[in-house]
Amino acid sequence: MNMLYVAIGGAIGSVARYLMQSFIGRSWGGEFPYGTLAVNVSGSLAMGLLIGWLARAMPERAMDLRLFLAVGVLGGYTTFSSFSLDAITLFEEGKWLYMSVYVLASVACSLLGLLAGLYIVRALA
Repeated sequence: MNMLYVAIGGAIGSVARYLMQSFIGRSWGGEFPYGTLAVNVSGSLAMGLLIGWLARAMPERAMDLRLFLAVGVLGGYTTFSSFSLDAITLFEEGKWLYMSVYVLASVACSLLGLLAGLYIVRALA
């Protein structure tokens, strides 16, 4: 059942991301990726609101809702919200070194991973 919650939520989140990016792209245009920025910021805000609300209002149902809404919907909408939650959790736990390494490694390694993927494909072409 857990995978079903995540799958349905992920489908909803992916469509929401497409709609948001399309709307922002048409509205703002230009060369800057405003749509992605809007998705990442709004998804992180939504994650903070959701996790805070689940912890206070519904701890007994939190796992099912967290799977559907946080992992599924927001994960499909933007994984940046999960990244942000992980970083802030480390910060709130006083693990500033871990948080710093996590943030820097995530950004640097993700960029390097994308570059490596592009390089591999271009080298094979």
